[in-house]
Amino acid sequence: MSSSPRRVLALTTSRADWGHLSSPLTQLRDRDDIDLHLAVLGAHLSPEFGMTVDEIEQEGFQVDHRIECLLSSDTDVGMAKTIGLAILSLTEILSQQRPDLLLLIADRYEMLAPAAVALSLRIPVAHIEGGEVSEGAVDHAVRQALTSIAHLHLVPTETAKRRLLMAGEEPWRVHQVGAPSIDHLYSGDIPSAEELCERIDLCLDVPPLVVVWHPVTLDEQVSKETDPFFTAIEQVSGPIVFCFPNSDAGSRAIRDRARRFCETREDARIHVNLEHRLYWSLLEHACAIVGNSSSGIMEAPALKLPTLNIGRRQQGRERSRCIIDVPANEAAILEGIRQVRDPRFRASLEGMVNPYGDGTAGVQIAEIIASVTLGPRLLEKRSILSEAIPEPPIWPGEDGASQSLSVT
Repeated sequence: MSSSPRRVLALTTSRADWGHLSSPLTQLRDRDDIDLHLAVLGAHLSPEFGMTVDEIEQEGFQVDHRIECLLSSDTDVGMAKTIGLAILSLTEILSQQRPDLLLLIADRYEMLAPAAVALSLRIPVAHIEGGEVSEGAVDHAVRQALTSIAHLHLVPTETAKRRLLMAGEEPWRVHQVGAPSIDHLYSGDIPSAEELCERIDLCLDVPPLVVVWHPVTLDEQVSKETDPFFTAIEQVSGPIVFCFPNSDAGSRAIRDRARRFCETREDARIHVNLEHRLYWSLLEHACAIVGNSSSGIMEAPALKLPTLNIGRRQQGRERSRCIIDVPANEAAILEGIRQVRDPRFRASLEGMVNPYGDGTAGVQIAEIIASVTLGPRLLEKRSILSEAIPEPPIWPGEDGASQSLSVT
């Protein structure tokens, strides 16, 4: 008699992770040995950010849980309270559902909530895109925390895999699968230029500059890097498409400034939420991507798209040769834009290799999740580094008894 399908609960918080998660979820949904459930929270349920839960359902996914937790705030306090609200709701859901595996992805701060609840309830966690580094944002610490809690690691690159092994993760838990966000790019599952032109209301005769600028969440003042960025962008000619920043502290100031900019330019557009396939079509027809988004690091190399990465938000990420890094100052940004727009730079990218995989991440992730052995071995993590650390020395105490020396 065949065993029951294993119950997998996946979480998505916003467009920032849905474009990455949709490929493995498509594969999991189509398997007879997986009983997939989906919880949607955060910006997905916010009209301010486009109610992108509707797009998830339009793609044919059933949303089993809607978790209202995102405060209508623009501060670090709002981010912290959002985590607390999510913990309360997720505790009720996870304690009742008790899935065999909880599937989390990437580094959004909201993901701390399900990870903490799963840890308390002894539910094993599979984490996609651990082992990466982005030192200029709180995302980096979130990703490290998720890695520490997770029991199964589905990492994008060889470098990410080595980082986790060096940190003491057991090798059987760590699987290099690539970045699932690029699966659709390799499969060709993206809208045509005609559909893109109609949807974004912009002629593509001149390839646009795509601008994606997020708050640098380690900076107390969002203006520190945002001011020089906009001062430079305001001097750039040619069509520009702005994409909304993430729902982090400081995002409203960025959105307001981008809107004011677009109001003064006939050839500039701002989009609250481009459905992820439409966004990748935009990248395919762009002249370059400019800003501080991970899409310039992960997806752009799959398209051999010139990328100008500005400031420190993505500091430490693995780089491809389509990426030019500049500090967040006006002169450097303007020179960087000139370089990524240079046809000779784009021509030089022919033959480049994308370190983030070959477009099969979703298939690999689904197979690993379906086949990993559940039970105590998965749940009880141990560090292989401990095997190489000697026992504390023994020293005689004042009463003559032996005592362990604690090193702090």
